[in-house]
This record gives sequence, C-alpha cells and structure tokens, in this order.
Amino acid sequence: MKSRSATPIRIAKGSYIGVSILLCIAGITMMCLPNLSVNVIGTLFGILMIGLGTVKLLGFFSRDLFRLAFQYDLQFGILLILFGAVMLFKTENVMNFLTVALGMLITADCLFKLKTSIEAKHFGIKNWWLTFALAIINGVLGITIMFWPQGAVTTITIILGVMLLADGILNLCVAISMIKIVKHQKVDVINAEYREI
Repeated sequence: MKSRSATPIRIAKGSYIGVSILLCIAGITMMCLPNLSVNVIGTLFGILMIGLGTVKLLGFFSRDLFRLAFQYDLQFGILLILFGAVMLFKTENVMNFLTVALGMLITADCLFKLKTSIEAKHFGIKNWWLTFALAIINGVLGITIMFWPQGAVTTITIILGVMLLADGILNLCVAISMIKIVKHQKVDVINAEYREI
C-alpha cells in the first residue's frame, strides 16, 4: 500500500509552533509596552490573525494522523484571515472592534479545543487534560474581554497581551501533544475487491 508523505504535516506542525511562539512574544510585548499606538496594535493583530489563519488552513489540508488539532480549522482559518484583513485595513475604532471580535474568536476557539481535548483523551493522549485546562482559562479570558468596560487603552492593551500569551501557550500545547508525525502513514483510501459469498 502506498505511503503518504509526512512533509505537509511537518510544515503544518512547524508553522503552528512558530505562530504560537509569535503569539506569546506579541502578548509579552503588549504587556510590557502597554502604551503602543492603536494603529500599531491593529497592524500587529492583523498580521498575527492572517498568519494564524493561514497556518490553520495548512494544517487542515495536511491530513494529520489523528485529525485532532486541525479538524475545525478550515472554517476557523478563513474567519481569522478575514478578521486579520479587517484589522489591517480598518484601523479607526480598532480597540472597540478588537475587544469584542477577539473575545468571540478566542471563546469559539476554546470551545473547539475543549472538544478536541476530550477526543484526545479517547485516543489515549496523556496530556489531554492540559489542553482542557488551558482552553477553560482562555475561554474565561475571551468572555472577560468581550464584556470589559471601555476604559484606558493601556489597560485593554495589557489584557489583550495576556490573552495573546495564553492563546499562544494553548496552541503550543495542542501542536506538541496532538499533532503526530508518522513517517510511513498509509493513504486513506484502501483499494480492495469484494465478492458476495
């Protein structure tokens, strides 16, 4: 039986880890430099969301072995790319849009990751509980930012930084524990002949 190349999943996993690290760095930067201009914040988030959306699409089409990490990423990847494009080209009132839209995106992503972690438990993945716990924490942060009263931009920037850092850690956990690379993975379609007896 023909083996499938592991190159697409290697690229997807490496890209997922890379973008997750960038999310962590961006989160730390926003916490340390809360006085960034609104335009810089909008551009930063736009680039990050387009990058993350692209990686999610790469992952979806890579056909990883367990089909856990990227199973919901076709729709979510497209949504993130659209969200990133809005952030890049519509910088006016960016903070109001950002807090609500990002809160909703992170909350939705956490719901998908909760389901993924439960499925990972059934697959026998030992660290499923870590993804579960991090998804709950991220979900609480997402809901919090959606209903956060509009106030000082510096405070919102710090909270957004915490959210980015938490989301980056969650994505790293998913990438490391749930994306498995098998060198000689078989293709999905099995050619067989059947006869009635």
